[in-house]
Amino acid sequence: MEPLHGLLDMLVLKTLVLEPLHGYGIAKVIRSNSNETLDIEFGSLYPSLKRLELKGWIASKWETSEFNRRAKYYRLTAAGRKQLHREHSQWTEFASGIARIMGPLPEKD
Repeated sequence: MEPLHGLLDMLVLKTLVLEPLHGYGIAKVIRSNSNETLDIEFGSLYPSLKRLELKGWIASKWETSEFNRRAKYYRLTAAGRKQLHREHSQWTEFASGIARIMGPLPEKD
């Protein structure tokens, strides 16, 4: 397993689990939910959205945004929900392994 490969894809799937969002909304939620730690650039986000759509894990539809502009909204598909469950399980196991290795730092003399 290459846990960092596809990390953005997993974050996008997780973000879409509650409701459909447009690209800016997805980036905003990821940033907000990470306490401003993760700032997703659109040059990375849109290729991820395209990749997820080609795999059938998300679907898109043009709609009118809250700012009365046309925006492409993305939603999680049933296949995407299954993939999210697989990735969540793998990520949890990976993060747990890293946490065991990192543990607390020894006291400095």
